[in-house]
Parts: sequence; structure tokens; C-alpha cells
Amino acid sequence: MQFHIDFISAKGIIFSRHLDRWVKFRFVAPSNYWKSNSSFPVLLMNDGQDYGPMRLEETLTKAFANKTLRPFLYFGIECNENRMHEYGIASSADFKGRGGRAYEYSKFIVEEFLPFLKKEFKVSPKGADWVYCGMSLGGLSAFDIAYANPKQFGKIGVFSGSFWWRKKAYVKKDIADRSRILLDVIKEKPFAPPLKFWLQTGTEDEKADRNGNGIIDAIDDTLDVIKELQAKGYSYPGAVTYVEVEGGKHDLPTWGKIFPAFLAWAFDAKK
Repeated sequence: MQFHIDFISAKGIIFSRHLDRWVKFRFVAPSNYWKSNSSFPVLLMNDGQDYGPMRLEETLTKAFANKTLRPFLYFGIECNENRMHEYGIASSADFKGRGGRAYEYSKFIVEEFLPFLKKEFKVSPKGADWVYCGMSLGGLSAFDIAYANPKQFGKIGVFSGSFWWRKKAYVKKDIADRSRILLDVIKEKPFAPPLKFWLQTGTEDEKADRNGNGIIDAIDDTLDVIKELQAKGYSYPGAVTYVEVEGGKHDLPTWGKIFPAFLAWAFDAKK
């Protein structure tokens, strides 16, 4: 009898002193991981508990078999009931107090989880080989953490990001709308040329159109983030890739379907 291993998958747990709790994560690697003498690029993903609903086992299996992609390691970090407090922007909670522990979560990622991975797994020592992604609020968190640490990460992926996160309630006819916290985060941080961004929205992400311009807020907010990145010096197209999914919704099936395209961007062997 013979067995063929398509991939390696395991679940782990690490205690975070910054979060004062145990954090669960999933590790997925190509079948040759244990035999390889090489280090691997890394994909970190917030909301790792959505691995199953997004059908990532099938997606990653196909990606590992795809010779046009660089072999990589996947680490899905699971959240718990404190998701609305731990995800967000490290520098500021939103106007309702949500994201109040985002700073602690960012410290967990950079000071605890990354060193742990570098010690225990065959991960690349090059920051350019590390990709951080997330969906919705998890995407906002991934953007904020990776953008603040360009030496640790080379690429950022955001699916239907919660870029509406704001320091005060929206006021009608506020055309500039600078209360969206991420816009100032981008403006205030130094330009880091190596960083690349993959941003996705769906045309049916939501129905809200707060400024009445005929474009849903999810798309408007993402396009404004792109404009802010351009003002900082990032090229679009180029450093910034934007994918708008016709009929795409703010849900796991939409993100799961577009995930292969994201992996092709993140780990293209020709780049």
C-alpha cells in the first residue's frame, strides 16, 4: 500500500502575553516541507477560523501543485469573541470604542507570533517574502499591522476591507471625510517602496451609499485608500492592485472564490 500526501496541515496554539490568552492557529504546507532544505515564503491570514468555510484546503492544495507559484506556508490565526476589540487600527479605537485592543494584537503579531514562526518553522528570513491578508475587519487589521512594519512584510492583501473605520460619526456633505482613520495612518507613515497591495471589493458588498454618489461605500472607501496610497508615492496600477468582483458579496464564498487570484498575485514565481 502506498500513500500520496497532497499537503501538510496541523493546528497549533500559542500563549500571548500581550493579549493574555491562548491563540489558535492553523499551519498548512506543501508535501515536501519536511524534506526541504529551503525556507519558504509565508502567508499570514487573520480570521483563520474561516479556513473551512472559504474552502481553503482545496485552494491551497491546488496552489501547492501549481508550478507557476512559489511554494509557501500558510498560517491562519484564529480570533475569538474579542474580534471587534482586537482587530482594527493600533493607533486608535473607532468612535464607538471598537478596536480598543488592536494595539495589543499588533504587538502579539510582531513581537510574539512572528518570532515564534521564525524559530519553529522553515520560514524565509526576508521580509519581502511575507504576506499578510484578511477579510473585512480582519483585512483592516492586516493592512494596519503590515503597513506599520514594512521590514517584516512585503505584501498586503485585503478582501472587502473595513476601511470605513472612523474616529467620529459620518457627517453628511463632509466631502473630504478625513474621519476614516486609515487615511491618516497612510498619510502619516513613511513611504516604504517595497510594499505592494492587493485590494478587493464586490459590487454587492453592501447597499449603503452615504454620500449619495451612486457608488456603494465599500468601493468608495477602497478607492479612497488607493488615492491615499498614490499620494504617498505608491503606483496604481503597479504597487497597488485592485480587483472588483462583479456580483461579489461581503461573504466567505466570494472571498473563497477570489482567493486563488490573490495567491497568484502574492506568490507568482516570475516576480
